[in-house]
Amino acid sequence: QVQLVESGGGLVQAGGSLRLSCAASGRTFALNSMGWFRQAPGKEREFVAAVSWNGGSTAYADSVKGRFTISRDNAKNTMYLQMNSLKPEDTAVYYCAAGPPVVTTTEYEYRRWGQGTQVTVSS
Repeated sequence: QVQLVESGGGLVQAGGSLRLSCAASGRTFALNSMGWFRQAPGKEREFVAAVSWNGGSTAYADSVKGRFTISRDNAKNTMYLQMNSLKPEDTAVYYCAAGPPVVTTTEYEYRRWGQGTQVTVSS
C-alpha cells in the first residue's frame, strides 16, 4: 500500500509561490492517480488538482486553474503542486492522496491520504 508524506508548506505573501511535494512509499505509486485536496478552517475539504498514473491527464479546480500546476515523477515516487500567484483564500491544509489509475475529482475515490501540510498566504 502507498504511504504519503507532504512537504513544502509554509507562510508566503499574496502573489508569491510555493511548491508542495508528496513523497510516496510503496511499489504501487505508479499505478495510482494522485490528487491534492485542501481544507480551510471551518470549511469542508475540497478538490484542488489531480494527475493520472502516467502524468498524461490532469484536472484542476476552477479556483486554481492557470495558477497551480500538478506533476509527478514516478521514478522518484513523488508528486508536486507548483502554486503561483497565491491568494489569501488559498490558505488551507493541503493533503495529497492516492486514487484509482484514472484522474478523478471525487474525494471518496481516494483511498490513501497524507497527514497534510499547512499553507498560509498573507495579504
